[in-house]
Amino acid sequence: MHRLGVLLMKIHHRVGKGRLALLAGALLWSSLSQAADKLVLQTTWYAQAEQGGYYQALAQGIYKKYGLDVEIKIGGPQVNNMTLLLSKRADIIINYDLQVLKGMESNFPIKAIAAPFQFDPQGMLTHADVKSLSGLKGKTILVSTSGQASWWPWLKSKYNLDAAQARPYTFNMQPFLAGKNVAQQAYATSEVFQARKAEPSSKFFLFADAGYPAYGGILVTRNDVIQSKPEVVQRFVKASMEGWKNYLADPRLGNAIIKKENPNMNDELLAFAVDQMRKRNLIDGGDAEKMGVGVMTDARWKATRDFMVGAGLLNAKTNWKSAYTTQFVNTAKK
Repeated sequence: MHRLGVLLMKIHHRVGKGRLALLAGALLWSSLSQAADKLVLQTTWYAQAEQGGYYQALAQGIYKKYGLDVEIKIGGPQVNNMTLLLSKRADIIINYDLQVLKGMESNFPIKAIAAPFQFDPQGMLTHADVKSLSGLKGKTILVSTSGQASWWPWLKSKYNLDAAQARPYTFNMQPFLAGKNVAQQAYATSEVFQARKAEPSSKFFLFADAGYPAYGGILVTRNDVIQSKPEVVQRFVKASMEGWKNYLADPRLGNAIIKKENPNMNDELLAFAVDQMRKRNLIDGGDAEKMGVGVMTDARWKATRDFMVGAGLLNAKTNWKSAYTTQFVNTAKK
């Protein structure tokens, strides 16, 4: 017999029926409220400020407040979080809209559920002689493998660049620092910090400012998770967005966990990353300014779909609308 039933039998002779009913309800509520729903969130990279909202929600007990037991698993260069999601070793992952749209071609049973980063932090790091992205002609441009399948086709087409300008980016900044005719991809929140330390006159141009349509790290889950426990997903999204707002306001608690999980992080780098997020309105800008943190819109998804189709990255017949759902974010003013 359930422990709650045994307890009620023991106290049956001590209270009246009316009081017993009230007590049973109170005990049942207490029992249920203690059974937090477990979720595994898989990140794309080592702990860093770009995941700060989730660590903040963990540190401040926001997930717990929403009845959730969230485990944050750290990613890295050898971690394929899409594979972990599909194999049910993760319930929710941080990913990218381009990869989710591409997954629709293979009928992946997944959906994006929120976009904390309204803009992709990706951009171009250059030396002082470059005045804008249109000044990249004739430059050697360092592009990663993932960049070749995402922003590079957009940049090349928009500014009439030559495919031969691209060289592999191995996440080592020395070729850029040593080559005055070299530009490289960079995140506003990370490589820019390193570059300004070594070369204060270096410049950074955010692709989003020039019209690159993609979101940044979005939250993605499986269709079966949405179907079986939509209310749990809703609470997770709400708690996570609350975590992001609190992290931007005062990131100290979230940063304490980040530094513990990733010893390579320090206060100076974390402060720079948070400052970049604030200045560039990566979290609370765009549609989020009026519609709430995490919002996604059909217009933004269609813009990314159209870019991918035009660049030959996506089959035009792909059912792009199946890649996301707005049921968990505020779209009332869309």
